[in-house]
Amino acid sequence: MKILLVEDDRKAARLLAKGLKEEGFAVDVAHSVEEGEEQACYMDYNLIVLDWLLPGKEGIVLCRELRRRGIRAPILMLTARDAVSDRIAGLNTGADDYLTKPFVFEELMARIRALLRRSEPAQPGALTVADITLDPGAHRVTRGSRPIVLTPKEYAILEILMRQAGQVVSRTSLAGQVWKTDLIGIDNLIDAHISNLRRKIDPPDARPLIETVRSRGFRLVKDEPGAMTDEG
Repeated sequence: MKILLVEDDRKAARLLAKGLKEEGFAVDVAHSVEEGEEQACYMDYNLIVLDWLLPGKEGIVLCRELRRRGIRAPILMLTARDAVSDRIAGLNTGADDYLTKPFVFEELMARIRALLRRSEPAQPGALTVADITLDPGAHRVTRGSRPIVLTPKEYAILEILMRQAGQVVSRTSLAGQVWKTDLIGIDNLIDAHISNLRRKIDPPDARPLIETVRSRGFRLVKDEPGAMTDEG
């Protein structure tokens, strides 16, 4: 299960993300409305935990925009505002639940599990390219009948490549989506993760799926693979 946490307080975000990961969730963190909107509109999340008070624009603005864009993942609003009018405003904007600060982590988990149970029919379906399958709901990857264990970064890269199968994904795009940074200084890091990912999903006895396209980026082939141009 994949959760997007939008919280500008970096210490609080770090602690919440740590707790959620210990509960078995994959967690992406955004610290502003702009970051949250970019991530939520590109990646499929099972749930979004959204702080109301964010710098610049409030979380309720992001909630409204995500619903306008057709994002249907459950949204749990976190806020210190406890007036009935605030709760009504949050729910009317598109939030599915509302938790007032301060709260205990166990209550947060209870709310999250309840929202996930209610949203199970709408969870994203598995992605399949050639004989490799990525299940966002179960956070599981297989090639044929063989399970593949990936690190969080490798999983994120593979999901991006699978969602754009047959298209070239640039290093700049991967840097922005996976590392939330520009390309400067991380070329070798990207190449190392691609190399590790390739070893895991493209063993010697299997048909290669990941291509490196010289000077452009990487591509996950959908049908018959073309020439491998640069194994960097």
